[in-house]
Amino acid sequence: MSQQAKLGSQNKINIVLKQDYRTSEAAGQPSIQKVNPPYFRFIENYFSSIVGLNDLKHQIKEIYAQVLIEQKRKEIGLKNNHQVWHMIFKGNPGTGKTTVARKVAQLFQEMNVLESGHLIEADRGELVGEYIGHTAQKTKDLITKSLGGILFIDEAYSLARGGEKDFGKEAIDTLVKCMEDYHDQLIIILAGYPIEMEDFLNMNPGLASRFPLQLNFHDYSANELSAIAKVMLREKDYVLTHQAERKLYDHLAEVSYDPPRNFANARYVRNLIEDAIRKHAYRLANRVDWNKKDLMMLEPSDFHFDSFD
Repeated sequence: MSQQAKLGSQNKINIVLKQDYRTSEAAGQPSIQKVNPPYFRFIENYFSSIVGLNDLKHQIKEIYAQVLIEQKRKEIGLKNNHQVWHMIFKGNPGTGKTTVARKVAQLFQEMNVLESGHLIEADRGELVGEYIGHTAQKTKDLITKSLGGILFIDEAYSLARGGEKDFGKEAIDTLVKCMEDYHDQLIIILAGYPIEMEDFLNMNPGLASRFPLQLNFHDYSANELSAIAKVMLREKDYVLTHQAERKLYDHLAEVSYDPPRNFANARYVRNLIEDAIRKHAYRLANRVDWNKKDLMMLEPSDFHFDSFD
């Protein structure tokens, strides 16, 4: 069997498997070609827009490699080990959980693990009903919409916070049954804060065993938050003066060292940038004329951090 990677639409790399059963003269077995490093470069390029999260990206490479090798084994007639791809994402707000979930959905679609590769985002409100039987139906309807893709449930621990009489338990039971009924048509990702997710899984040990892949999203460092800010600014055609860059970095170093309550990582940076852009616009509107540089350049005076403490 041979495998090649080709450039598809929108410059995405599609994996193309070809059957090539050249028999080895010595062993009389189909030949197996080695997996070349470019496969991992494909993953690196695929997730290049995501700053940091290096440990997580390594886990994604392992998942990608397992899918790839299982496909190769199947092509030459070896036993195909049934793999469950349900995942737990643990991380604070703004650490990229939803973004990575979308990337994983697209990646699995390209590798023929998922049929459509779409992502359905949900929380407790989309799952839990108001009376007996309502929750099960709402959850089943959501599962049906997710078939062929990924169901991403944020703040999943909230399903277990209402006590024994709460309908959240009914949602969990329905999810477990649907995971069995549609095991090859659906991937479920449960996401939430690290401590709350640990407590949630400890309270539901049978549930934890159904999610073999646990990915940790660590808080961003000051350097990573600064890099995220630059990416956001570049996408909006803004740049920082050296003084503004230093002011922003110093603030990010401070808040990442001692984060305020409900610190939202990349989301926090986005709010800072959007506020600075408004301040920049107000500053320019008080002038008679501007050139292109003026319209692009953010200065230290455009950054006010008091309202974000």
